[in-house]
Amino acid sequence: MNSTLDRFSKLLEKDGTWCTVLADAGTGTGDSLEAADVRPGQIRDALLAAGAANADAKAVEKAIQPMEGVPNPVARFVLVHDGRVEVDEVLAGERVDSPYVKVGVVPDLLPLLRHADSDIPVVTASVDRTGADVKLAYARRAITGGPESSHSVQGSTENLKKVPGGGWSQGRFQHRTEEIWRKNAEDVAAEIDRLVQTERPAIVAIGGDIRARDLVLHQLSENARAIATTVDSHTRAGGAHPEVMDAAVQKLLAENQAYSQRRLLEQLEEEKGHNNGKAATGIGAVVHALQQAQVQTLVLSTELTADPGAGNTATDPDSHPAKEMLVLGSSPWIATVEEETLGAQILGKAAAAPALIRAAVLTDADVEILPKAAIPGGAIVAALLRWPVGPAVPGEGQ
Repeated sequence: MNSTLDRFSKLLEKDGTWCTVLADAGTGTGDSLEAADVRPGQIRDALLAAGAANADAKAVEKAIQPMEGVPNPVARFVLVHDGRVEVDEVLAGERVDSPYVKVGVVPDLLPLLRHADSDIPVVTASVDRTGADVKLAYARRAITGGPESSHSVQGSTENLKKVPGGGWSQGRFQHRTEEIWRKNAEDVAAEIDRLVQTERPAIVAIGGDIRARDLVLHQLSENARAIATTVDSHTRAGGAHPEVMDAAVQKLLAENQAYSQRRLLEQLEEEKGHNNGKAATGIGAVVHALQQAQVQTLVLSTELTADPGAGNTATDPDSHPAKEMLVLGSSPWIATVEEETLGAQILGKAAAAPALIRAAVLTDADVEILPKAAIPGGAIVAALLRWPVGPAVPGEGQ
């Protein structure tokens, strides 16, 4: 799902107690206005009852005040550590009926994954022959404080229009005009290439003048061109409707996500069928791979993520989705028993899903959440690996 999780890596290295909250952030209407007003205090009390420090609970209470002037539904994801709000994200279009409130040794990214599983970068460019409006945004559009940027690339307009009529100078003017168009498109393509290299977007959507967008498309780098699509609308013209580009982006994202998930499952199935293949299934095998930074993509089942923070008494790592795992202060980051810690400090215990997600982020792995029935063998957790597995380990294939 999510290469953007690496922005949390520094936070995940910190020890101490974390408060994680995902809650409705709307003001409500009519009878629900009063409920919105008392919600922050109720969440504060829930955090205190769960063992949060007073400073942490008050910081959360202050951060999740209702957002006036923002259309419903809207939610807020907050992480607090040592009395400081480390993450405060507003999620437009996300409905949260019951707040998720957690106090633990790790910042719990599971609620963010479950409620905002399209937080991936997107580059759009609305072009004409003078330049382009290039935008970096995210599929989940944050209302405030969101990581979004937009600016214009303005090219030359000298001799921009072809000169009608005959005469010996006509060819020279037309050649000059073509060169200006090409140079302007080159500048736009360079900016798109820069964003593709630094932000790793899922798609690049190019709309605008048909000739200009074709010029830009053909001057993109190979990596950018591989994820680029033209949108059949002059999206930079006066009176252009931005919803045309928005609709095209949403369609492309849905297609991209479906393709990526299908390809991931095909790879898992293929590798699982090979001896010493590049796949691991079951908590034991996946934890073993995470400890070696071997995981390329961690796949969590919807069963494993269905009830984050549930109490658990299971003794077999593979027998219950809510099994607690040891959270470590340094590599290998996660363990099922003390003998696997390799001398790393044990920070405490966390439920399987947030502990696995933390280890994945800290070892630069992506994370996907998929239905258990779709995962090869019906495993509650699986992983696509960077290199082949070695001998079988306990729990593999569960």
